[in-house]
Amino acid sequence: MSSTAPSSNPSHSAALFEPIERVANRLVGGAFSPHRHDTYTVALTVAGVQAFNYRGAMRHSLPGQVLILHPDEMHDGHCCDEAGFSYWAAYVPPTHIQAVLEGAELPFVANGVSTNPALIAAACAMVIDCAGGEDPGAYEDALYDLAHAMNNTVGKAEPIRIADQTAVMRAREYLESAVVDGARLEELEQVSGCDRWQLSRDFRALLGTSPYRYLQQRRVDLAKQLLREGATLADAAHGAGFADQSHFGRTFRKAVGLTPKEWLRSDLFRTIVL
Repeated sequence: MSSTAPSSNPSHSAALFEPIERVANRLVGGAFSPHRHDTYTVALTVAGVQAFNYRGAMRHSLPGQVLILHPDEMHDGHCCDEAGFSYWAAYVPPTHIQAVLEGAELPFVANGVSTNPALIAAACAMVIDCAGGEDPGAYEDALYDLAHAMNNTVGKAEPIRIADQTAVMRAREYLESAVVDGARLEELEQVSGCDRWQLSRDFRALLGTSPYRYLQQRRVDLAKQLLREGATLADAAHGAGFADQSHFGRTFRKAVGLTPKEWLRSDLFRTIVL
């Protein structure tokens, strides 16, 4: 039997992307019959072994690996033992990938399963980190990473180009002024005068991170300041522009390596204060 639990509020980008489907599945004692999707299937096996026929061969996806199925490719799915398997998946339309790659041929992960660290990280961001949908900008960021990770995995060279420093600095200044309210690539495109995906590439090239992660780091910095001034965790989360305290906690830990409470108790914090 299988159970499906779609995310409550799929991420989307206004004026660009329709909502995408995400599922959390467990299959025990059953099988998926041969079928195909018109989207990329991006899946992470979280327990057990997922076996499937794909492009004329039997494949196996293990926990810690990423499964990437190309649009319109026939596949099935079945259990290797009585324990079954569980996985999380997102179904990403090829038009979304094309928005990032700007007309380049769609990347094709030949055997459907990869252990490439960059691709696994991008898939985790797409399938897990964006699943709540509380921060739509996270989808744009995850989409960029996924498209380029797939491209690099299949050995397609990225074109060499000179970054637009003026556009990047305009975008950075805008992000600095919009820490609490937030900013989307659509807005950064307008203020910088640069195509949003080109700006994403140039921002990474010149500042070492994406516009979205730059904004999240500035929010964490602001939250730290508020906590030092005595704000509660809830007030710090709200004051720094996070959707809720849960989102704040996850983002803070990714940036600092500690939860906000752990950080407050840390020697580093006491050293700063004293």
